[in-house]
Amino acid sequence: MGLFSLLMNKPVMFLLLAIPLLYSVILHEIAHGLVASWFGDDTARYSGRLTLNPMAHLDPVGTLMLVFIGFGWAKPVPVNYNNLSQARLGVVSVALAGCVTNILIAMVALFLMQFQVINMNSALSTILPIVARINIILAAFNLIPIPPLDGSRILMEFLPRETQPTLARIEPYGFFIIVILLYTGILYPAIGFIENIIYGFISIFFGGL
Repeated sequence: MGLFSLLMNKPVMFLLLAIPLLYSVILHEIAHGLVASWFGDDTARYSGRLTLNPMAHLDPVGTLMLVFIGFGWAKPVPVNYNNLSQARLGVVSVALAGCVTNILIAMVALFLMQFQVINMNSALSTILPIVARINIILAAFNLIPIPPLDGSRILMEFLPRETQPTLARIEPYGFFIIVILLYTGILYPAIGFIENIIYGFISIFFGGL
């Protein structure tokens, strides 16, 4: 059942689902800030962004996108990449932190679905598959290498130094590029490809349990 359909047919269930969905994007951003702090940059901490208070994180457009489309974003956590120790490792680790967090949330949801007592609860049996699915979409979406998405930070660290400014110049227009690519459907095959890689990783993990 899609999110909009859930809102129309089971509004109470939708409200219960809204909490884990909102915290999926909030924890994504907190993870960026925490890892940045581990590598020596406390900008997020001093900005009050290492908090579970949703008012410190939520972006109105990103929240609506998450609730009605299935993926969205919170306000980006500020990071001063010049402060990071072990420059390349620091940048890549900070960029990956949010996506890894979403994958872990999805894995927890999928793990809980293995228990019969969970599946016998109508609310949990409806909510958990959606939480898992949307967190995988969030991870895949953010790994797309278009600024300002996390994937672009990772890509930039492995590009030749002379080509990095070209990618950086796209960032002011990145949001509009992403919206256009989503609207035209061009971006969906790339998101689906990354999703399949994530599902493959998760299936290997569960296969080893």
